[in-house]
Amino acid sequence: MGLSVFSRAWRAGIIACGMACFGPGDLRAEMQPLPDSTESMTRSTEPFGLPASALTGGGLRDKWLGVQRRLDDEMVQLALCEGDRDGCVSPAALKFLDIVDAARLRKGRARLGEINRAINLAIRPMSDLAQHGQIDIWTSPLATLARGGGDCEDYAIAKFTALRRAGLAPDDVRIVVLRDTIHGEDHAVAAARLEGRWLTLDNRRMAMVEDADVRNFRPTFVIGQHGVLRYADAPLLADASGKNPVASLVVSSLATSARPFEHAE
Repeated sequence: MGLSVFSRAWRAGIIACGMACFGPGDLRAEMQPLPDSTESMTRSTEPFGLPASALTGGGLRDKWLGVQRRLDDEMVQLALCEGDRDGCVSPAALKFLDIVDAARLRKGRARLGEINRAINLAIRPMSDLAQHGQIDIWTSPLATLARGGGDCEDYAIAKFTALRRAGLAPDDVRIVVLRDTIHGEDHAVAAARLEGRWLTLDNRRMAMVEDADVRNFRPTFVIGQHGVLRYADAPLLADASGKNPVASLVVSSLATSARPFEHAE
């Protein structure tokens, strides 16, 4: 694919993630505080170190429960294919297993970077509207790989699953939903904890960024082994140097448009 075509596809993927991802039900969802999130002075163990409360209802929770049901089926298929690759009838399962196998050969940050890079390259940026005729469809990894396209949450779900399959502990892997405070768009990334620090695995770039270095995004939801949590109101993650966050994003956007993917980890 030519660079200009790839750039248009990449921009389309970003626009797709900017569509409204959550219905009114999420804002009205019941919440209950987690035991470790009641102390406002204690830094949360979740990505971004912010307190979060469990969602007990709402559209986002329902979407994730639906993904989990499909993941259970796909785990069975992956197990069968892993035991008999020659007899596996799912090219998507074989591709996913190849990604995980390559990651297992690496350690630490290199393992995370391998998964981030491989899944970014295996999936074309494509909106839900273009694929499904409607917005906000959350797809399981094998279904995404079989189609060959997806938007930000599809990348994040695939990476989340691959990280777990590659050996990361359940408590060290998350999906984080972020709000672009400049453009008013939602975006989803995978997050993995390494040596006590959370790294974000983003379909917009090959390089992984630590949560403390994320700029101009407000984390709103986090998904992991404890289900779906909603972050407490968080301040703008402004540029640590004190520069105008708007100016910082403009410079970043110009650089990204020239180079859709940064150097891999």
